[in-house]
Amino acid sequence: MEKKLQARYKAQAQIMKALAHPTRVCIAHELSKRERCVYELTEVVGADTSTISKHLSIMKNAGIIDSEKRGTSIYYSLKMTSVLNFFLCANEVLKERAESQMMFV
Repeated sequence: MEKKLQARYKAQAQIMKALAHPTRVCIAHELSKRERCVYELTEVVGADTSTISKHLSIMKNAGIIDSEKRGTSIYYSLKMTSVLNFFLCANEVLKERAESQMMFV
């Protein structure tokens, strides 16, 4: 495999890995609606601040989200809005899987 192609696959895998947790999927969905601070995300997700901060760090390092400091708060927004298309594709796979399982019942 070419080094350039291998590097692209590795970068793509890093993005998917950064989304490979239910909490991070939830965060992406919430940030697609509007920007939020850590406090708001802890309420939505139901996890402590340090856990949410760790998830946000992973997502930010992958380039999925962006942040902006305002006073004492940091607000996060969805930078890579194309991940929403990935979620639509995942939903289609889930729908097809459910339909195929219904055929065998």
